[in-house]
Amino acid sequence: MTDPDPHPGTAPTLPPTPGPAPAPIAELGAVVLDCPDPRALAAFYAGILGGTPAEDDEGAWFDLELPGGRTLAFQEAPGHVPPEWPAPGGSGSQQFHLDLTVTDLDAAEKGVLALGARPLDTDDRARTWRVYADPAGHPFCLCAC
Repeated sequence: MTDPDPHPGTAPTLPPTPGPAPAPIAELGAVVLDCPDPRALAAFYAGILGGTPAEDDEGAWFDLELPGGRTLAFQEAPGHVPPEWPAPGGSGSQQFHLDLTVTDLDAAEKGVLALGARPLDTDDRARTWRVYADPAGHPFCLCAC
């Protein structure tokens, strides 16, 4: 008999696999954000995370090589419709968001707002995280966790 799911509506926890872990199928290359203006969004995130945006030949794609070797990329998507935060109808459903770790929430907030972020859920100042939207409407969190 198994224990009831403590988080109904979420994927079940898989039991441990005996023996060595299987070889990975893939390696994460980049996280890609669709947006109407990849140059502007790459500059926005470069202002927060560092790095220098690199443009492809046609300007429809920018890679932001981050310190530490990760890549955040931006792809032109005509007709881009940003997600809604919070989800309509209180469904609690959301698409995807970035958690950005900071040491000083207030200072980081001033910085992202100056770059063009929009506050989405920032009223509770006792929490260790706040939610913003980037200029294309993608939600992201500043986390001092």
